[in-house]
Amino acid sequence: MITVEFLDALLDRSWLLWIAAALVLGILEITAIDLVFAMLAGGALAGAAADAFGLSFVWQVVLAALVAALLIGTIRPVLLRRLRMPPVGTTNAAALVGRPALVLADVTVRGGQVKLAGETWSARSAGPAFAAGDDVVVTAIDGATAVIGPLPATPPPTAVPEGP
Repeated sequence: MITVEFLDALLDRSWLLWIAAALVLGILEITAIDLVFAMLAGGALAGAAADAFGLSFVWQVVLAALVAALLIGTIRPVLLRRLRMPPVGTTNAAALVGRPALVLADVTVRGGQVKLAGETWSARSAGPAFAAGDDVVVTAIDGATAVIGPLPATPPPTAVPEGP
């Protein structure tokens, strides 16, 4: 049976409980990677700080809950967005899709050559044939072959009205 003296002794060292809770929550966060347990661990650390300032256990719990809720509501969404962001730029072959190219040798559905990003690439058409000198756009990369299509039509520039 737990005695009153044991509970008093435990509450006298409640900062140890808060630190232990923060460590356990931190370990759980490593397995979850959802940032909920990390925010709860932050609340537990706030509870330990409240004990250091001499607040009663009830106020430690209240402060820990408030800090955890604040962290979950404000910091966690920002961090989740940051974690789930795609890389800043595409690289390698994926970065070539959508770039313009110049046809060097006639390109058909069977093959040809284009100048793409300063390099000569083997190419094939995704539809119509293209003659040497045509400007095209890369629609896909298939292995070491650029799949090309016609450049999209650009709308004519609109005249900007001059001010009064």
